[in-house]
Order: sequence, then C-alpha cells, then structure tokens
Amino acid sequence: QVQLVESGGGLVQAGESLKLSCQASGRPLSIYEMGWFRQALGKEREFLTSITWDGGRTSYSDSVKGRFIISRDNAKNTLYLQMNSLKPEDTAAYTCAAGRNYRSTLPRDYSYWGQGTQVTVSS
Repeated sequence: QVQLVESGGGLVQAGESLKLSCQASGRPLSIYEMGWFRQALGKEREFLTSITWDGGRTSYSDSVKGRFIISRDNAKNTLYLQMNSLKPEDTAAYTCAAGRNYRSTLPRDYSYWGQGTQVTVSS
C-alpha cells in the first residue's frame, strides 16, 4: 500500500508563499496521477491540481491557476505544491492523493490519501 505524508503547512499572511511536500513510500506501476485537494471548514473537498507521474502533464482548477504550481521529483518519490499569492480563502486542510485515472478531478478516482496538512492564511 502506498503511504503519503504531507508537510510544510503553517500560518502565513495574505500575499505570502508556502510550499507543501508529499512524500510517498513508493509508487506502484498502477499509479498514474497524483494531485492535491483541500477542504475548508464547512465546505466539501475541492480538487486543486494534479500531475501525471511519468510525463509531468499538469491540470489546475480555476481557483488556483496562475498562483499554485504542482511538481514532482520522481527520484525522491516526492510531490510538491508551491502556493503563491495566498489569500484568506485558501485556508484549509491540504491533502495529497494518488490514483490510477489520468486527468481525474474526482476524489473517488484516487486510491491513496495522506492525512493532510493545515494551511492558515491571515488577512
């Protein structure tokens, strides 16, 4: 079973940047897509961005396009999320995930999930 562990969350002020990491214990050949989701208090889980593990093709939701950048280091089995120009509405628990389906934005298509890391943006 793939294990995912997020790190890098914290408290920042609006306009600042933060970089999250997601360390994986390994990547089975059946895992083709890795992504980031977030869930704020009182709201449903939201897809943010994903990347194909081998080719590096990326997808972004409208809410983060132009501000967030997803990347990965295959040799280190690590996924990253660079978050720039953070806003108070970005406050949420951020979770990385891995799945089998290319370009999926649906949580049910991701088989493995981390525990999440909290990001809080003050005004």
